[in-house]
Amino acid sequence: MRRRDRMLSVLIAVALVMGTACQSWAAAPVKAAPLKGKYTVLEKEPSTHTPGKVKLTEFADFYCPHCHLFEEAGLPILEKEFGNKLETTMIGFPVIPGKLPTAFDMYEQAKLMGKGHEMKQVLFRTIHKDRLQVFDKTIREMLIKEVGLDPAAFEAGLASGKPARAVEEGKKWGQRVNVDHTPTIILDGNIKADAIDPDNLKTLIHSILDADKR
Repeated sequence: MRRRDRMLSVLIAVALVMGTACQSWAAAPVKAAPLKGKYTVLEKEPSTHTPGKVKLTEFADFYCPHCHLFEEAGLPILEKEFGNKLETTMIGFPVIPGKLPTAFDMYEQAKLMGKGHEMKQVLFRTIHKDRLQVFDKTIREMLIKEVGLDPAAFEAGLASGKPARAVEEGKKWGQRVNVDHTPTIILDGNIKADAIDPDNLKTLIHSILDADKR
């Protein structure tokens, strides 16, 4: 091989190596700066974050007094602090033994009919303050009307089995992310709050939103 050909071969080889290295550098994940607050990243769960907004998912049991306290005292603080920058969703996750699933099914059916938030508030109040049994059909009809839904259509939805299946899907999700108590809070799909006091949650949410500005 002539000297010129040998030099050309060396240059091509170097170029190929450098090209591979550049691709590797480009593909290397950029490590996000750690957030402030107490939390655990769920490595196997995808992030659902969209810039400028944080999605808060609460795994809760309607019969859990701590969940009721969070609904009454914790969540309003966060909603006042962040306004439309915070999107909240509750996933029914039964942990209190000996309770019928009626409340969870009612919540899921109300969600399907566009009144999930209203039904959630009514169910917590009815169980913890009014001390009424929501599986009683007369009381159930009263609650359905209170949130502005048609009882006949609501009952037909319950009978379809869709709400019960939705509850089961929520339970599977909770088991997958190791929910072992309620309430458990997950932010943006994969950030599990290690403490659910408002101060820690505010710190975490502010940190997520601040990261969008960098």
